Parts: sequence; structure tokens; C-alpha cells
Amino acid sequence: MRSIKRRGIHKESQVGIQQTEVLKFPHKINAEADLSSLLHLIAREAANLTEADRASIFLLDREKQELWSIVTLDGTQIRLDARMGLAGIAALNGKIVNVKDVQEDPRFYKRVDAQTGFRTRSILIVPFKNHEGQVMGTFQALNKRRGAFTKDDERVLQTLAEQAATIIQTPELISNLKRLQEELVKENKQLRKEVEERFSTQNIVGTSPEIQNVVRLIEQISDSSANVMITGESGTGKELVAKAIHYNSQRSQKPFVAVNCAAIPESLIESDLFGIEKGVATGVEQRIGKFEEVQGGTLFLDEIGDLSLAAQAKILRVIQDRIIQRVGGRKAIPIEARIVTATNKDLESEIERGNFRKDLYYRLREIQIQMPPLREIPEDIPLLVKHFLTKYSQVMDIKVKKIAAGAIDYLINYSWPGNVRELENKIKRLMILIPRKVITEDDIPEAIREGNGQSTLLRSNTKLCLKKRIEELEKQTILEALETSKQNQKQTAKLLGLSRQGLINKMKRYGIKI
Repeated sequence: MRSIKRRGIHKESQVGIQQTEVLKFPHKINAEADLSSLLHLIAREAANLTEADRASIFLLDREKQELWSIVTLDGTQIRLDARMGLAGIAALNGKIVNVKDVQEDPRFYKRVDAQTGFRTRSILIVPFKNHEGQVMGTFQALNKRRGAFTKDDERVLQTLAEQAATIIQTPELISNLKRLQEELVKENKQLRKEVEERFSTQNIVGTSPEIQNVVRLIEQISDSSANVMITGESGTGKELVAKAIHYNSQRSQKPFVAVNCAAIPESLIESDLFGIEKGVATGVEQRIGKFEEVQGGTLFLDEIGDLSLAAQAKILRVIQDRIIQRVGGRKAIPIEARIVTATNKDLESEIERGNFRKDLYYRLREIQIQMPPLREIPEDIPLLVKHFLTKYSQVMDIKVKKIAAGAIDYLINYSWPGNVRELENKIKRLMILIPRKVITEDDIPEAIREGNGQSTLLRSNTKLCLKKRIEELEKQTILEALETSKQNQKQTAKLLGLSRQGLINKMKRYGIKI
């Protein structure tokens, strides 16, 4: 009983010490003028008061959807995709994250530990906000020395975070912070390049649930050896995902080789993939194929659904045996490569028609990533537009143009049959043709304005948000298609341009039963 009482008294005394030290903190801050010293003081104070091994501060770059460290106790610079890991969850949701054992939490982003050599056991993350209530970044304490981080630790870190946020927002400090960032970028130019390649998921723009799921899945599967099949309509970014899988994996220093199966003549497919020996035909020199070229890396077979049955059989054998023979050769050459494929076809229907091998399909589709068409993720269109405006302003060496809200409305309500690729081409064209700084509604092509822009849906006075309206429209479209096809799921999926599984998933989401 006495020991319990003593522990209670000890806990109260620790809380009292924490509160006292927090009250002293503003005076310590006032004593520091240098930005770097100030930020390190904040981190040290956080680590001391929460009894943590380390503390760090990250700022959120909303445009790049990136968290970057402005201070860590060991001086390591870290950049990471804000949609990944526990810090990303705290930053995007604006809520405290407190995890006792991160190694058992599937949301934990292990690559940061791999980069720094530090092993995180427990973590407390508090988002801090600006005067407008927007999350500016995260403040985190790592590895509680005894037990788990408590509610008192949360309150202490939140108080420090609020004080730090107030300081960081002052114009002078923001200016110094940008200068500090530029210096860090220069000093770590090579490191930045490697990090950007490793975290190339940042090239996958979007914060919709569908795109966030794609990004998380890439992170989960990157270091596995499983074959991946990426499905989706043309222009949805399947090759971009394939590259992200490769550059986010341990194979990133090895080759990434892309092959467009639809563009290779049937007579050349075997020599192109497997290579050819000298003298097979007059004037033919020895040449290695794509499978040899990609040793240790990732082979991306785009439009896999366009391969002939004969070529499919040869690829199946390579996957099974992990060896190849060049055309005209007898030597067995061992192959070690990950195979990522992509298709805009419904391969299950192609199997039923006898156009695609079922055994190859299941070998290639150990993991499937379904890319959503742009019309299903309209909330990502403003982000994509901003991304392309920035991209082509750099390419063309001109100032970044702005786009009027009315013009964005037209783009959001267009159906985009060519998906993200079509949107990118349209923005590029507007950048070239419009000399003004602002792209207006009148600059949007007539086909887009008349096709679906400023629709009745947009003009309605309903209080439903845009996403809810689109969901209701999608549900109604599915119901109408089911009625047209007399409840036949396969025919319904075909009418809607979906895979059968994609239709089933949407029916579950909207509670549609037949």
C-alpha cells in the first residue's frame, strides 16, 4: 500500500516538475536569438520533459505533400512523403498520435530508421498549427525511457508545440528558416537526390482515399519480390506507379526497364525480351534482351494484355524457371528480376475468350493495384492542375500561372476520358497558348465546357459537398447500368468501363444488392 502511495506521490511530483519547466520555457526562448539554436533548444526541452531519447520537429510542405526535418537531435536531415507513416497521419489528420510499440504498428514508416540507423520503439507525435488553424508540421518525441508516453507527456508536448508554432510564424524566423533550408539542400545535394528517388511516390499527386491507398500499398509491397499487376484505364498513371514501386525498393540502384508489349512486332518479341546470338541470320550481331538487361532490377511489361499466346507461354516459362535462352543459343542464363505488369484490359474477360493464359495471369497478379479513373477522384483535380502548372513553368522557364476558380470548376466537372494524361496535355497547351498570368473560364476549351462543365449538379443549391454529389451520381449510374443489363454483373461492368471486381467493390461501398 505504501509503495503504491509512494508511486502516486512520485508521479504527482514529476507532473509538477514538468509544469514548472514548461512555464520557464518562454524565458529560455527569449534568451536565444539564433534560429538553429532556438530550434535545438525546443527539441532538447521536449526530450527532457517527456523523458525521451530524442525529439524532432518537421514542417509540412503542402504543395509537395512532404514532411522535412528542421531539427533532429543528431542533425540528420530527413524528408518523407507526408502521406506515409505515423508522422504523416498526425500531419494530415491534425491529431495526436501516441504509439507504445511502433514495431508492431503497420502504419510505422521503417525507412526513416533505416536511413538514420536509429531504432524507434515508442513515439509521441503532436501536430502544431498556425493562426488560421492549418497544420504547419509535427513535433515528436521518440523512445520513452520508462514505460509509455502518458497523457501528461501529450499535454507537455502540445504546449511546447503551440509555443514553437507562434515563434516559427514570425516573418524574420520564416525568412531564416527558408535560408536554413536552402543551405541544407546545398550541403546535402547528393543526399536529396537519393531521397527524392527513394521516395518517388511524391510524383503520385493526390489526397483522395483511392490515391492514398495506392501510395500506402506501394510502400507495403516495394521491398517484397512479389509480381505486381497494375490495372486501370489508359492515362491513369500506371507506369508512374511501376517506377514508384522500383525506386521505393531495395532494387532502386538496379535497372528499371520498361517494355511496351503492344509496340513490339510479333516477330521480334522473343529476341527483344530474351536476346539473340550472333549469326542467327545474315548480319545479326549478338544482343542481350530485356530480361538480361534488367538483372537485379525491375522489368515493367506495359500493355501485357496485347501479347500473343505464344509470347505469353515463353514469359510463363521464364517466371517458372527463372532462366532464359537467347534466340539461337543453347546456354541457360539465370534471371533475377521483379516483374511489374500493366494493362487497361479486363484480363478475366480475355481469359474467358481464350486470349490470355489463366496460369500466367495468376503468376503476374500476385498483387494487384487498381488505378482509379480521374472522373472518380475529382477532388484531386485542383492538386493535379497546380502540379502541372508548376511543372511546365519550370520546363518553359516562365512564371507560374494561376487558374481562376471558375476554370477549375469546369475541369472538375469534365469526365476526362483520357484521364490524368489528358488533363496534363490540356494544362500544357494552356500554358503555351495563354500569355496572361491567370487562366480564366473563357480559356478552357469549348469541348470541356460543353462536355460537362458547370453542370446542373454544380449549380444546384444542395448543401451536399462535391464528393457526396459525385458519389450519389455514381451510385445512380451503377443502378441504371444494372437495370439495363438485367442485373448481369459482367455486362454491367463492361457498360461502365470497370473490371468485374471493381464493380463489386463499388456495389459494396454503396450498399447495392441484387
